[in-house]
Amino acid sequence: MDLTRRTVLLAGLAAASVAVGTAATEGTFAAPSRELPLPPLDGELRFDKASRIAAADDFGHIVHRTPKGVLLPGSDQDVATTIRWAGGLDRKIAPQGQSHSVYGRAQVRAGIVIDMTQLRTVHDVQNDRVVVDAGAKWSEVLAVTLLQGLTPPVLTDYLELSVGGTLVVGGIGGTTSQYGMQSDNVLELDVVTGTGEKVTCSPDSNADLFDAVRAGLGQVAVITRATLKLIPAPEHVRRYVLTYPDLRTLLTDERLLAADKRFDAVQGAALPTPTGWKYRLDAVAQFSGNNPPDDDVLLAGLSDDRPAAQVSTRPYFDDLNRLAALEQLLRSNGQWFYPHPWLTTFVGDAEVESVVSGELTTLTPADLGPFGQVVLSAFRRQAVTSPLLRLPADHLVYAFNLIRIPTTNDAIEADRLVTANRAIYERVRAAGGTLYPVSAFPMSRDDWRQHFGAAWGRLRDAKQHFDPGHVLTPGYEVF
Repeated sequence: MDLTRRTVLLAGLAAASVAVGTAATEGTFAAPSRELPLPPLDGELRFDKASRIAAADDFGHIVHRTPKGVLLPGSDQDVATTIRWAGGLDRKIAPQGQSHSVYGRAQVRAGIVIDMTQLRTVHDVQNDRVVVDAGAKWSEVLAVTLLQGLTPPVLTDYLELSVGGTLVVGGIGGTTSQYGMQSDNVLELDVVTGTGEKVTCSPDSNADLFDAVRAGLGQVAVITRATLKLIPAPEHVRRYVLTYPDLRTLLTDERLLAADKRFDAVQGAALPTPTGWKYRLDAVAQFSGNNPPDDDVLLAGLSDDRPAAQVSTRPYFDDLNRLAALEQLLRSNGQWFYPHPWLTTFVGDAEVESVVSGELTTLTPADLGPFGQVVLSAFRRQAVTSPLLRLPADHLVYAFNLIRIPTTNDAIEADRLVTANRAIYERVRAAGGTLYPVSAFPMSRDDWRQHFGAAWGRLRDAKQHFDPGHVLTPGYEVF
């Protein structure tokens, strides 16, 4: 870093270190107990208003916590250096990827946000793995791996999420029933712990840290680089959109397809219409070459409304990227920038019909918006191995999610839906369900202890060992 740039950054720190003798509040820094000059960086630590305001928002547009500064790291060493520096000032750190949180989980008040999008290089691709920086988007990973006919086994429906951002919550996709979560398909991680130590971890090296990072909500370390598993990519996808007369029939076919594994991916949904709920199943068969799968064989024994079935064939990437058109529409009409009070949970097979039918009786189209839906997708529990990803005990588990896309920017309406999310979660929990922790409602520390259950001790011990100063990712409010 040249002297002029270094001087400017130090001046920014001096301007930030005010309010001597007062408590720290949003927009000010309490004076540290000792001088800790800003360390040299390969990147830049910004204290300007525009950077701070941008870091105080996310896809949810519900919670806003303004940081004191935003790090644009030029290297993983910058991440380590800044964590140590912020810890010495008793300030907290929150890494941000694509800021797709819906309830401020990657925000921090009066601390430092690390803009992980600055570290987004896709590195070496081998025949079974790829090394990527944590700030890379899954679409960027695919752009490189598909050139060699390879793909990650599990991909989220929306590809514009960052690798690190999904690995810290799990990362569920249409192929989860076959391959588990994205966090189950990681071979190695480079991380920076809450003490600022750079560590490489894997199932065979520093395994305790590896297991505490995957689906660990960013509580013990910041992922800077990941080695991801790859498998051969299909060239095409045959997609079957099937409709059902009622919830019970949909669930019956989901159970059948989960058991016989005839499709590569199966996702269910309930969609609001003016005349009631419409039930739908999206089933995918992947193939290469010029020989598509036999439709009659794949659809045999299913109870859908067959005349209404829609069957299409698309290139593999085009099918994976199918939500890009919806994103473009929502951006153009402004709804992308409205609050998104989503709820994401898991419900066991034994209780799914009673839980979902009960919720559908009270949900209205206005609760979801015309582009919203209730996701109801079955997957096999045994496919998931990340120890901190909490699931019901049933052999078959359903992702039960309320994808709310409101047509209003009204904060009161958003608060109403957040309150409703909390009530629904409590009913799901009472029925043995669990949270997929990317939901829009507050969780207390007691809630998190109950959520992690038998795994709580593992996470607590990892926190005490790798982040004893509680520097990292306070937005979840786990500790």
